[in-house]
Amino acid sequence: MSRPFTEVQLTPLRKVIAARMTTAKQTIPHFRLVTEMEVDALLRWRAAINETDPTRKASINDCLIKAVAVSLIDNPAVNCQMAENSIHQFHSADISIVIAVKGGLATPVVRGAERKSVMEISAEVKDFAERAGRNAIKLSEISGGSFSISNLGGYGIQQFDAIINAPQCAILAVGSAGPRVVANRLGETRVATILTCTLSVDHRAVDGVEASKFLQGLQDVIANPDRLGRG
Repeated sequence: MSRPFTEVQLTPLRKVIAARMTTAKQTIPHFRLVTEMEVDALLRWRAAINETDPTRKASINDCLIKAVAVSLIDNPAVNCQMAENSIHQFHSADISIVIAVKGGLATPVVRGAERKSVMEISAEVKDFAERAGRNAIKLSEISGGSFSISNLGGYGIQQFDAIINAPQCAILAVGSAGPRVVANRLGETRVATILTCTLSVDHRAVDGVEASKFLQGLQDVIANPDRLGRG
């Protein structure tokens, strides 16, 4: 007895994604680090900069892009691409942002994110998202990133693993932030907003210590958002 189904033809974009993801999964020795970050200070900082201009609103993802950029500059071992016989560590945080489009994904690059304000990043990401939706992203805008961020928090996903976007050597998978009860070393409890992040790393280029230092640096920036500048 035949089972009914709908046949969905692979689009050229989906074929490219399938080929790249298969190659990355088969050839890159991934390892992953998971951390939980308290983001209440970052949320307060974001609320304050959003109040300065009611016509522009930065998202938590925009703030995370800037925070990741600051940490990458402090930890250049993670801000890299794998070449044939060498590792290219970049002096600029060029961050690929994973954006869902019809039939696949787009990965436009926010270049020099460490030098941009959160509001500048926000405007750039909104422009990318709008143009990605009508297939108007240029090839030059999706090439050359040094690190990637994939955020599924808006879909209620608490934690997930992401596949590295070669030749980059790391990608940060960001889940949803929510209230949780946390305890200090004395056992005293309180409610905090916790965000779970999973860093996938290419072990050929980056070891656990360097990856851990990057996540520690990211935690420090998120806990001290004044390091992000004026917004």
